[in-house]
This record gives sequence, C-alpha cells and structure tokens, in this order.
Amino acid sequence: MKKLALAAPWIFTLIWSSGFVVAKYGFEDSDSLYFLALRLLLAAVILFLLTVALRQPLTLSQEDIYATVLIGLSLHGLYLGGVWYAIELGAPAGLSSVITSMQPILVSVLAVRLLAEPLTKKQIAGLFLGLSGVVLVVLPKLTGTSGFTAESLALLFVALAGSTIATLLQKKIGRDIPLMIGTTYQFLLAGIVMLAISIARSRTRFELTHTSFWAMAWAVLVTSIAAILLLLWLLNHGTAAKVSSLLYLVPPMAVLQAYVLFQEKVAPIGIIGIALTALGVALVIQS
Repeated sequence: MKKLALAAPWIFTLIWSSGFVVAKYGFEDSDSLYFLALRLLLAAVILFLLTVALRQPLTLSQEDIYATVLIGLSLHGLYLGGVWYAIELGAPAGLSSVITSMQPILVSVLAVRLLAEPLTKKQIAGLFLGLSGVVLVVLPKLTGTSGFTAESLALLFVALAGSTIATLLQKKIGRDIPLMIGTTYQFLLAGIVMLAISIARSRTRFELTHTSFWAMAWAVLVTSIAAILLLLWLLNHGTAAKVSSLLYLVPPMAVLQAYVLFQEKVAPIGIIGIALTALGVALVIQS
C-alpha cells in the first residue's frame, strides 16, 4: 500500500496528461461531445461489470446520489466537455492542459475556507510559482495563429471551474461514496447529458477507423476508468491542495506529447514556464 501511495501521483499525472492528446486523435473521425458521450457510457458499462465481478457495493444512499450527481456533472460534464470542445475548435492540446492546470490555485485558496485545510507559506509560494509558469507558457501563444479563440478560451475556463468544483465536492461530501459504483454513476449521468447535447446539436458523427478505435479504447480504459478511480483515491487519501498541485505536472507531459505527435511548438519562454510549474509542485508536495 505504501508503494502504491508513492507511485500513484506519478502514474496519475502520466495517464491524465495523455487525455489531451487522445482528444486530438479522437476528433479526426468524430464530433467531440459525441465521442465523449460514447466514451463515458462505455466506461460506465465496463466499470459496472467490474463492480459486480469484484462484489463491490451496488447501491448508494440518498446523500451519496446527490453528491455523485454534482461531482459527475462538474468533473465529466463541465471539465471534460469544456476541454474536448475547446480542442475541437482548434485550441492546442498542450496549452489547453496548461490553462486548466491553474486549478490548484483555486482549490488551495478555497479549501482553506471550505475544508479548513491549512496552507503553509511554502505551499503558497509553490502555487504562485506554478501560476507564473502557466502565464509564461500561455501569453506567447495568444496570437491570431495560436488556435485560441474567445470561445475556446471561455470553454477552457469553464473546464477549469468544473474541475475545481469537483475536487472540492469530492473532499467535502464525496469521501464516503463507494468508489467504483459512485464513479460508474458519474460516468452514466455525464454520458447521458453529453449524448443529449450531441443529439440536440445534430452532431453525432463517429466513424470507426483504426485511429478512432484505439483513441476510444485508451480514453475508456485508461483516461476514464484508471485515471478517474486513481484521482478519487488520491483525493480520499490526501489534502485537496496537494492532490490538485499534481495537475501542474500535466502540462509539461502534455506539451511534450503534443510536440512529438502534432508538432505543437513551445516558445523558449514557455519552456521556462513549464520548469516553474514543476518547481511549484515540488514545493507544495514537500510542505
């Protein structure tokens, strides 16, 4: 268990960062929200079968259902929906991860008041170092050819709000929810909402190709089931500030993956910014 606790943050960061790249591949043959709806619904079915096979609890109390709805819509609806639609509109995958990684600042500040979690001076310094790194990476890219538009930026900030709300809710009211069935219901609810939106917009294109198959398989098994279960486990075993600070490590990995796979370049000042985010995380985690 101790080894798992040490490895879990790094495993989570690695697989979570791949979600931004998978989104880019998935959109080659499908509409973003429809792809997301199928991903969530497939993940719900598989996770439910695993829950039954492992003889885990299958029922939730009324309070747990309420918490599950709020957390699921925030994390899988606002966060994932916002990110995926923004990338479909042309937002660079790597830099999208940088913007949404500002979440640790919001969570840490709000957790002091809402969760009564202490925040040390070293953690504050680390959080603002991370924020400075985000600014250095994003500012050089806010040009007419960057891929960012007012709409895609707005969607990314909606995603940022969604992940912040979900993290705080999980710590506040979601800690006692049975992990597997709770996550199953989150996937199911968010998937139904995304499917309804896709149908209402008449955007239900999904072409089964070699690329879309593997993108969907990775999205369902790795960035949905494995990553979300790991994230919720981490939140249940650590402070909101420390767990959220791991998201600062996502941009370096996502930017590197996007550079290798999509040739999304980063300015030298952006590389300095990425280094600052990593330093900021180190300060927060070690405090």
